[in-house]
Amino acid sequence: MIADIVIGLQHGDEAKGKITHQLCKNYNYDYVLRFNGGGNAGHTIYHHGQKFITHYIPAGVFHGTKSIIGSGCVINPKHFMEEMKDLAYAGIDVKNLVLIAANCHVITDDHLDEDGRDTKIGTTKRGTGPAYRDKYSRDGLRAKDVPELQEYVVDLYETLHADPKTTVLCEGAQGFELDIDWGDYPFVTSSHTTTASALLNGIPPQAIRNVWGVAKVYDTYVGTKDFEPSEDVFTKMRQVGQEFGATTGRPRQCNWLNHDKLVKSLAINGVTHLVFNKTDVLEEIGEYKMTVGGELKNFLSMQAMCDYISVKLPTTVHTRIKRILFSGDKHGADIAI
Repeated sequence: MIADIVIGLQHGDEAKGKITHQLCKNYNYDYVLRFNGGGNAGHTIYHHGQKFITHYIPAGVFHGTKSIIGSGCVINPKHFMEEMKDLAYAGIDVKNLVLIAANCHVITDDHLDEDGRDTKIGTTKRGTGPAYRDKYSRDGLRAKDVPELQEYVVDLYETLHADPKTTVLCEGAQGFELDIDWGDYPFVTSSHTTTASALLNGIPPQAIRNVWGVAKVYDTYVGTKDFEPSEDVFTKMRQVGQEFGATTGRPRQCNWLNHDKLVKSLAINGVTHLVFNKTDVLEEIGEYKMTVGGELKNFLSMQAMCDYISVKLPTTVHTRIKRILFSGDKHGADIAI
């Protein structure tokens, strides 16, 4: 088996969907596997000039690739069927491409009601946290037990391991800073967002070929904790970068890129290919900054900032990284990968 993995290096919203979509276009994968999260994550994808926002269905469907909602995910059957209908209406052959792991857990109405009362974390109110809690308390409902999902349900082991030459693109949701273990607890998501999370879906460690780590040249966060400094530049950053949640439409808090946290994320996730998106946002704003060692560092140009990032990564991280790419066009244009 060969597996490539796409993960977010920050708080999510790094434009991972753009990278996953392009990898599907460039490489002949047998499967695209969504390995964590639920309807709380929205992936924005531009396909043939049309904008799509998916919450459950992996990006492989846009290229005719079998796409699996994995065992590490949680799924709301009603919302899933609505998303299937919308994509089918747009001409995407989801009926013959989408699969669901039999042991994927289900979001119920009770989970939605409970999550809707959250005021502490600032969740998306999609029932994700309560569903994961019931999964780990061994009181959850699995996809194989839900009649309306039966035609899509597969045994994940039998599917992925039937052919020893299977190629899989593992598509992650959210980002490293929201990981239940590694994030700023309790302001985190309810699943694991790291490279290791993909392995929990039946991918053997030795199968990993490339880990695509995706970041923006600035950082964003959606939730209740204070994240954005009170400076006008971040209001402009949000407007120029169109930083509003794909799932809820809430404005994202903005801040400068944190180099130290980036290094930590690169190290723990074993990133081999590093992609920075939205360089054109800083170009339009005309300010180029990031925090290094707890201090704010200014650059004269986007190129100077990119050069600094490229050469200042620790040797232990840098030697593993095969490519570093910087991408503009906040509207999702293709990137040469």
